[in-house]
Amino acid sequence: MPDYQIDVSDEEKKILETVRIRQDLDSIEEAAEWLAKQRLLRQTRNLSGRGRALQLVNKRKK
Repeated sequence: MPDYQIDVSDEEKKILETVRIRQDLDSIEEAAEWLAKQRLLRQTRNLSGRGRALQLVNKRKK
């Protein structure tokens, strides 16, 4: 996997540090990667329709 450099503010570093501690990760970089993966998973679920309420579809008579 390629490495990318992302510039973050001091406030964002604090948030990443909080995530790192809560998820028991080794570095801030791992926390950023974890957040990105979580976002991708959530968006994929939304795109695929998984997790939505099922609704009955009535067939129309022809």
